[in-house]
Amino acid sequence: MKPTEQTTQQIERFIHKIAQKFPENEDPSLLTDIHIIVSQDSGEMLAFDDDDVEITRCVVEQWIENKDDDFYDQITNIFRSILHDNSKIVDNFGLLKPYSFVLENDDNENIAELYLADDETVILGGDLMEGLNQDLDDFLDNLIKERD
Repeated sequence: MKPTEQTTQQIERFIHKIAQKFPENEDPSLLTDIHIIVSQDSGEMLAFDDDDVEITRCVVEQWIENKDDDFYDQITNIFRSILHDNSKIVDNFGLLKPYSFVLENDDNENIAELYLADDETVILGGDLMEGLNQDLDDFLDNLIKERD
């Protein structure tokens, strides 16, 4: 799914509303994560803090009654792209670092980590440990072969 211009604008406004709630300051909030919940049926997008207090909400018309099996994979890519494009805003939230944006479905199940920011490190994208098990297996196999 390619986001429409309206969808992109809605997500950007959504990010700006979060930034308004957490403006950059010298005494950052203790909040550590922003949970973004998206409903595939209603198209509703909500942001919550760690205490389940609602920060903002909107409805993305393009997502209403979307029946795609890979809906959350598609919107994960959309969010990551838009968060990256708006990194100057996102990196300067008045939040205690490190903090992250986490995508959840309407059952509050974690779908993906969208953005992780630290003072020196910003990580965009998927599973940080992806392929680790295979790498470790290969490493151990090589050690065993060298020993024999």
